[in-house]
Amino acid sequence: MLKTALLFPGQGSQRPGMLAGLPDHRAVHDAREEAAAILGRDWRSLDDADALSRTDGAQLALTIAGVAAGRALLAEGAPIDVVAGHSVGAFPAAVVAGALSFQDAIELVRLRGGLMAKSHPQGYGMTAILGLREAAVARLVDEARAAGELYVSNRNAERQIVVSGADAALARVAELALERGARKAERLAVATPSHSPLVAPVADRLRAAIAQVALSAPAIAVVSARTARRLRAADAIGEDLASNVAEPVRWRDAAQLLGELGVRTALEAPPGSTLRDLTAEAIEAAEVVSLDGADISALARLAAVRSAD
Repeated sequence: MLKTALLFPGQGSQRPGMLAGLPDHRAVHDAREEAAAILGRDWRSLDDADALSRTDGAQLALTIAGVAAGRALLAEGAPIDVVAGHSVGAFPAAVVAGALSFQDAIELVRLRGGLMAKSHPQGYGMTAILGLREAAVARLVDEARAAGELYVSNRNAERQIVVSGADAALARVAELALERGARKAERLAVATPSHSPLVAPVADRLRAAIAQVALSAPAIAVVSARTARRLRAADAIGEDLASNVAEPVRWRDAAQLLGELGVRTALEAPPGSTLRDLTAEAIEAAEVVSLDGADISALARLAAVRSAD
């Protein structure tokens, strides 16, 4: 039987109006209102450019959007066999898989985003380098470190590598990358040096907080974008949620594992289509579809038909 994966994007994919623009579905309405009750604020307060420019606001909005979309798909009978989340997307993935409650996810993501914002309030961020392999980018990072702290972080695709660090070092590595043949060096809409040792204290605080919440073995298979391995036990999911903030994302490897597990249909939760494009590159035999602006019922039927083939 062919399998269906649900993918959850990370910070950088957010955009104003993303929550209001979710599919008109009862499960979506309920998830937004549930999140508002947990947060003690209207979900619309997270949906404008100002809120989404902040690390805590963006991560909360992405968590809400992911859970809402996942619940809507399941309500329509979509056969979701496996989930995977990029960075903060691991939290809605854990909720949809049945390993973590929505309330605990919201509280943990609120803590995660707040700690990240406070750890490096200004002068740091992330840059995506397109067109060079990881080894080449690693050499450029070594060169650019003379300008400030800098690390290779996300391995999103064979030729899409993200680096994290100080502004001056990011500017220098972008300059070097373009000189050495990179197609693009693009600063991301992320204001912290995520997935690097610079935010290791955030992982430590998260680990302590996660130890206080109830986690369950997942009812739906979970693939970690940090380890590119399937996570079967509750404690493994808890460690992954804590550690992924300070460790590189290995999306290319994780997507290849999805293909090895038999995934031939992958649906990306809103917003955007970043994971759609990256996953399609890694699993050539799969049909990868973004839920942005899509008909939830139609996508659920598509997944069911392909699963039955």
